[in-house]
Amino acid sequence: MDAPQPQQQPIEVGLGEKEAEGIYANLVFITHSQAEVILDFARALPGLAKARVHARIVMTPTHAKGLLHALQQNIGNYETAFGAIHLPGEPAKNNQFGFTKDHG
Repeated sequence: MDAPQPQQQPIEVGLGEKEAEGIYANLVFITHSQAEVILDFARALPGLAKARVHARIVMTPTHAKGLLHALQQNIGNYETAFGAIHLPGEPAKNNQFGFTKDHG
């Protein structure tokens, strides 16, 4: 017979003023070792040859996989509400290459 699992207490999360502003990133570098996954969030700007890392997040592989699942769920919710997100370089799903047929 399995022992009853202890109830998990909710965690209160604080958000400081600086963190509430957020950091814009349009590029992420992902590396890993056996023990950790490292996400380096960077910003590449037009006209600059070098991107600068603005935040580094280090987490366990277990937490990284949890993040993956949470992102998949949230992207799914976003696309349900607002429509599909199309990545640059993806072929058009309707094979029209951005053109539509005039029915008039």
